[in-house]
Order: sequence, then C-alpha cells, then structure tokens
Amino acid sequence: MRVVIAMMKHETNTFSPVPTPIERFARGFPMPPRGKDAYNAFKGTGSAMGAFIDIAEREGWDIVTPIAAQASPSAPVQDAAYKEITDAICDAVAEGCDAIMLDLHGAMVTETHEDGEGTLLARIREIAPDTPVAVGLDMHTNLYPAIVENVTTLAGFQTYPHIDNYETGMRAGEALIKAINGDAKPTIAWGTRPMLPHVMRQGTGDFPNAELQARAKEMEQGEAMIATMFTGFPHADIHDAGLSAVVVTDNDPVKAQKLCDELLDSAWDDRAAWVYQIEPLEESMARAKKTTDGPVVLLDHYDNSASGGTMDTMTVLGSILDAGLEDVAAFAICDPDAVQQLIKAGIGAEVTLPLGGKTDMPSIDTKGIPRIVTGTVKLISDGLYRNHGPASTGLLMDMGATVVFDTGKVEIVVVSRQQEPNDKNCLLSLGIDPSRKKYLMLKSRIHYRAGYGDIATEVIECAGTGVCTSDYDQLEFKNVRRPIYPLDLVNDPDAG
Repeated sequence: MRVVIAMMKHETNTFSPVPTPIERFARGFPMPPRGKDAYNAFKGTGSAMGAFIDIAEREGWDIVTPIAAQASPSAPVQDAAYKEITDAICDAVAEGCDAIMLDLHGAMVTETHEDGEGTLLARIREIAPDTPVAVGLDMHTNLYPAIVENVTTLAGFQTYPHIDNYETGMRAGEALIKAINGDAKPTIAWGTRPMLPHVMRQGTGDFPNAELQARAKEMEQGEAMIATMFTGFPHADIHDAGLSAVVVTDNDPVKAQKLCDELLDSAWDDRAAWVYQIEPLEESMARAKKTTDGPVVLLDHYDNSASGGTMDTMTVLGSILDAGLEDVAAFAICDPDAVQQLIKAGIGAEVTLPLGGKTDMPSIDTKGIPRIVTGTVKLISDGLYRNHGPASTGLLMDMGATVVFDTGKVEIVVVSRQQEPNDKNCLLSLGIDPSRKKYLMLKSRIHYRAGYGDIATEVIECAGTGVCTSDYDQLEFKNVRRPIYPLDLVNDPDAG
C-alpha cells in the first residue's frame, strides 16, 4: 500500500492586509518542507498529519509526504503559492497511490477560489476517482459542497482552543482504515445554517459550543462513526462562510442526516448566544487597574494573528502604557523594521523608536498608527521554539528575529513574523516566566486558553483595533450569503 500524506492549512481573513505568499507556509524553513523534511517536521507531533503518519506506519504502508504547508491566517492565498502546494500534492497522487490522507484547514480562500480545499479535492478526484481519501479539518471550516463530495471520510476539531488536532486525524484516519478493509461503508450527511457565530463566542469551554461538541462526541460513542460541528470562520467574506455540520455513519444515510440536523438545529435555536457583547476599552482598563492578583490576561482580541490580524496595532498596548500598569509582558508586536533597529542597537542599549502601526487596514478604513516608545533591548532571539502543548504539541514555531524591549514597566516582545500566543513557550523561550507576571497582554482570542488558562486569575477582553474586530458593523460583507444571522437577524427582528 502506498499512501500520500500532505498538509495544506490556511485560515483566510479576506479583510486582512497581510499578504500570503508561499514563504508564509514555512516555519523554520525557507520554503514549505517537502519529502523527508515534511515527514520529519510532523512525525511525532500533535497534528492531524502526525496522526496520519502514525496510522500509516502501524499499517505498514509506504508513505509519501510531498509537502507540509501551514501558514498563519492572513489575506487570500496568492495564486502562485496555491498552485505550488496543490501541484505538489496532485503530482504525488498522479504517480499512483492506494490512499490519500490530507491535513487541511477548511477555510482557505485564494486570489481565485473561495474554496481552496474543495478545489484541491475535486482536482484529486479527477486524477484518482476511486482512491480512498481521509481529511482532517479545523473547527473554523467554511464548508463547501466540493469538500464533502470528494472525500471518503472527514473529521473536524472538537475543541477550541484546538488541542485535539492529533485526535482529529485519528478519527478521520481510522474511519478510512475501516473503509479500506471493508469493515464499514462511510456515509456522509452535511448541512449548514445561515449563521456567522462570533469567534469570541466559539470557545468550547463556553455555552453553547461546549454542549454542541459534547453531543457530537456522544454521537461517536455508538450512533455515528464521526460527528463534527463546524462553527465557521466569519472573517472570510465568501458565500458559504458560517456554521455547518458533518456526520459520518456506517451505511446509514437517514441516521446521518438526522444526527446532522440535530446539531444544526441546536446551534440555530441558541443563535443569540453566539453573538459577542463588546466592552469599551476604557472600561476594560479601569477594571485592570483594580485587579490585585496576577497573572491577569489583557486580551487584545481585535488584532489576533491566528485570525489574520496584522499584530502591529498599538491601541491596547498604548492604553496599558498610558494607564501606567506595571509588571506586564506583552506578546507581541510584529514590526520587522523595529526588530532590526533594536538588534543593531544591541543588548543593553536604550532606544526610542516608533513601534508598531506600520500596516494600514483599508478594509476597516484604518491607518496604522505607530507609538513612540522608549526602552532597553533586553534579549535578542532567532524566534524559533517548539510548543510544549497541549496546543500543537511539539510543533516548531517561528517568530522570525525577535527582541524583548523593556520599558521598565512592560516587557514588549517584538517579532518579525506573526505568531499566535497559544503556548507558554512563546514567552519562556525568551526568558519571561508568564506565571510570575502581574499582567499578560496577549494578541489572541480563544487560543490563549490552551497555554495560559491554567494560570490566569482573570481575563479582561480588550476591544482594540484590527481586522479581527468583533464588531461586524466595522466590516463590509459583500459576498456572504444573505440573509444571515446576526447581520440580518434572520427570523428574529427584535434580537440584537
């Protein structure tokens, strides 16, 4: 048996000004790893690709890993990058294989295609119409028909923050093994509801997603082979953005559809609970001043790199500096020019420079505004570290050249590449112990819970500036299907 195992992951924020060339799909490599490098990069990691490799090795299959491409969320993927990645996968399939296992995202938009994953899968089906295909997807999948119609089996994350990437690969992969061995006939039902749940209301520690994911897991204990509730990614202005579900049964389409509709109807019935209520930044800062015990997480959720943020807006950090908060670690400001200036100055040098605010955001009609900051260069790093877990355990992360810039009250991590702070090691690798800080400013939304939920004494959600805004009124939706909740308050004119 010969199996093709590959990765193509990108969550596209169509409002983001951050470009997505092929180089963005590499971490610790100049380009996305291929062949043995791809295998070595993800073997033994907490990823769906790592699970696929483990399954294939257990089965004694010959493994081909043509490419492993994973990029932090940003603007639509450049066509040249998409072609390079998909050509590598399709060329490997065209050489002949008995199975295909793909670690995808589900919310990739390219310069040409609204549905990057479905377009790839349809192309694979033209090359290998009868080859079994298993796919692992992110919870934030924006589900298109071409994804479901061109796979044998698929599974999506059931946790947010995403700490079940490996388990998701196992769920999809084990179902594929049953299909190949003739022990089951996977039958897929799927559907959607006209909803754009706010990302800040999608955490699986919160109602209603906690209950929905628990029910999906319960279905897998006997009623279904796989059950997935996709919350969708609302910052993709594409037709089919939003909430969906997929249920896979063993040759029982009626049951599959019934269970799928149950998940969808439950989500729709609680649609008002998916709407995020925004607290003004002034109130957030006032609450922060009154806290006594730390660490207190100050969440800069409008500028989250894991949702396509520039990671260089200074609104929240500026409010922290103006408030005079002390014993703060801020992760992070992405400003490659500032990093180089600080490196040139050297460790111990006092520097005054314009920090952040280098990127304009035309989709929300906002200009980047730098902040003049004075501080001392405390540490210089290459920005490489591995996640301790539970999120993406063992995966190599790449902040690019990185500096810790200390104002005396705030240790500001200044990076050259956007990086989600979902793991304590993003700070520990720089000599900062987050458990000993009074405040942690994190440019995150929900993923911070994986790394810092166990030490945070309080979380204050700070409405700053950025293309990850939770205020849908700041975003001009032109392409998403309409009517859709809560943009149009479908069948619920008095909600809001």
